[in-house]
Amino acid sequence: MATNKKPGNWRKRTQAVRGGLMRSPFQETSEALFLTSGYAYETAEEAEARFRGEVGGFQYSRFGNPTVSMFEERMAALEGAPVGRATATGMAAVSAAMLSYLSAGDHVVAAKAMFGSCRHVVESILPRFGITFTLVDGEDVDQWRTAMRPNTKLLFLETPSNPTLSIVDLKAVARIAEEGGALLAVDNAFATPVLQRPMEFGAHIVIHSTTKYIDGQGRALGGMVLCRQDFLNDHLQPFIRNTGPSISPFNAWLHLKSLETLDLRMRAHCENATRVADFLAGHRKVTRVLYPFRPDHPQHNLARAQMEGGGGVVTFEVEGGKKSAFALANALGIIDISNNLGDAKSLLTHPETTTHQKLTPEARLGLGITAGLLRLSVGLEDADDLCEDLDQALKVA
Repeated sequence: MATNKKPGNWRKRTQAVRGGLMRSPFQETSEALFLTSGYAYETAEEAEARFRGEVGGFQYSRFGNPTVSMFEERMAALEGAPVGRATATGMAAVSAAMLSYLSAGDHVVAAKAMFGSCRHVVESILPRFGITFTLVDGEDVDQWRTAMRPNTKLLFLETPSNPTLSIVDLKAVARIAEEGGALLAVDNAFATPVLQRPMEFGAHIVIHSTTKYIDGQGRALGGMVLCRQDFLNDHLQPFIRNTGPSISPFNAWLHLKSLETLDLRMRAHCENATRVADFLAGHRKVTRVLYPFRPDHPQHNLARAQMEGGGGVVTFEVEGGKKSAFALANALGIIDISNNLGDAKSLLTHPETTTHQKLTPEARLGLGITAGLLRLSVGLEDADDLCEDLDQALKVA
């Protein structure tokens, strides 16, 4: 296959369109979709050499695939990461990053404010393998430092967090990880590499649910782990090769093509989210609005120091608890009720009863997830239509 011209000093929007491009002898302009599970060899000797790693080439699509490789290379270029590996889902990426590296007797420090399934992995799955954990308030740098132990191997966080949009100081936590001989893994799904690149602040591993903004249209599941070459060689690649959380070539192709418009979409999401957040903040029935780039966000300055935009998610609270929150959701005419996010369509979620349902009431309240809290993934519709839809729904609530 012919490779693309050397990227040189390409800027991010060019990388998003052309990074990692490989062309077949047909010289197609749209990236090829290779729906194949296996690959043929000219000779038995060639097959032996590939399996020994003596020559390059694909062996089996669980290990690697041309379409998947293009997606991985393009994501790595956008994040500023040496390498990346795609997985079947975002949670497969989280699990692979942790389980490929950690062993019995290791210790993990993680921020309390994270997606419910991520917290389940840390609190319920890792301990089954003899891996202990400490949960901290991610906003408090001192808590990260105090939680470190001699056997701490991994620090894990998401910023902005799901659903309360808490911001973690990446530089400070990365420094703590380095000093303790541990790795810092950051879930960057809410910001995407358009708005935030954690490796520039010292992170060692970056994780994505590419199901969200990378795909951008709610079509297909996927995940990505970005890392250094040694982490890939020593830990991640053997784990993926032998346990099989691989992404399908079709899903990788969809996400690869979506990267071409990621920059444009994320900036439009940010513009709409800002408009919606400002509208909600001025409404008498809304008691709290959380959006990283609003001056009233508790970590507004840190968000602006780390991110190029506030993102596409706005979290807000209505008076009247669950009853009012449900009434608002049921009265919406444009915005859909869904637990997904990052879609071109605006989606509303009630975290207490969906994404964070399995947490104890005390744990939810500790994260600021109240009965009246709603997470709004602001889509690409006209912002005026979204505000009008919310206004009429709030009257019902």
